Amino acid sequence: MEKPVDEVALTLGEPYEQVRRQSHSTLPSLTEENSINLYVRRPAIFRLTDPRYGFATPAAKFLSLYANQQGNVTLVTLSPQVETLPLDESMAILTDLQNQFRRGGWTPLHSSTNRPIEDTPGTRNAIRACNAPTTRWQADNKYQVSLNIRCFRTDDRPNDERYLITLDLNFPVFKDNPDD
Repeated sequence: MEKPVDEVALTLGEPYEQVRRQSHSTLPSLTEENSINLYVRRPAIFRLTDPRYGFATPAAKFLSLYANQQGNVTLVTLSPQVETLPLDESMAILTDLQNQFRRGGWTPLHSSTNRPIEDTPGTRNAIRACNAPTTRWQADNKYQVSLNIRCFRTDDRPNDERYLITLDLNFPVFKDNPDD
């Protein structure tokens, strides 16, 4: 029998201990020493449970939460993958996430400088050149997401083309018009 994948389910602002209870994951107990690095110890799907703006990611090996002094979750950082991936697989994840944002009513933020990451030859060339394109999305005045993709090369395999996606979810940081 195949073991179910772990899941971290939350809405920003919820008490961290409530997030632990409603999630099926390896998130540690909250202490004064670890509030800035509450991370899973095995891969987990992340699900934003907001009824309007919710979305879900593929399993993430790196998924970390930050809790403020009151013990409420205010930031989520993750790489929605369990390993670095080839460009085709990375683009599929990026496209899926952005489509979930669009369907949920999220809008591109500062789109003149941080356009959505589209699967075009020009974008692929920029990614291969390690330019790390970044896009930002906003859900009304509730949430903001920063999403980027970076080259990931190692000295022992310099020609192995692999990529790492990073997603940061937080409360609005930028107050400008989402259509700027």
